[in-house]
Amino acid sequence: MQDLASLRRQYLSSALEQGALHADPIEQFNLWLAETIKAGLPDPTAMTIATVDEQGQPSQRIVLLKDVDTKGFVFYTNLGSRKAQELKHNNKISLHFPWHHLNRQVKVCGHVEELSTAQVMKYFVSRPKESQLAAWASKQSHPISSRGLLMAQFNKVKHKFANGEIPLPDFWGGYRVIAHEIEFWQGAEHRLHDRFVYSRQADDQWQIQRLMP
Repeated sequence: MQDLASLRRQYLSSALEQGALHADPIEQFNLWLAETIKAGLPDPTAMTIATVDEQGQPSQRIVLLKDVDTKGFVFYTNLGSRKAQELKHNNKISLHFPWHHLNRQVKVCGHVEELSTAQVMKYFVSRPKESQLAAWASKQSHPISSRGLLMAQFNKVKHKFANGEIPLPDFWGGYRVIAHEIEFWQGAEHRLHDRFVYSRQADDQWQIQRLMP
């Protein structure tokens, strides 16, 4: 194997200055997300989410961002999953968008609020039928002995809901991440990267600071 310590590349992005940033971090995020989508990067809405269990052990996994507005960042999941159980005990969360092909990253820190049943239903019915069935078939994060057994469960629910609409599982829901801090990172030459962090103030206004790389 190649020496891992020698693997590196030079970041040659143009300098990112505070004057070029939107005053609102959601506007800035939407701008970068639009540019990521336009660039044709695979899974532009993929984000790593980090939660912490009752023993203080962090855990990460990748999910897809399904909405973002001035209220926050939205994703959906099985409420019996590890992430949902950890958020039940500690609603603090961190998101990370790894847009490395554009020499960019975005980190979000905040807390979650559960979405209403109406909001979850609206999204659930928009999913492909197979994805709706998979939500019923998978007891997310729980052990299973084989893929064959998982497929058997999928075929069982497929037969059960063969006719008519597929109902929303009572164990499936969504979260909105309310951010108190959003950091934008852009790679620069000689590892002198540009980092700007937006911090929410008591009056809900955002303060922008440049961070050393």
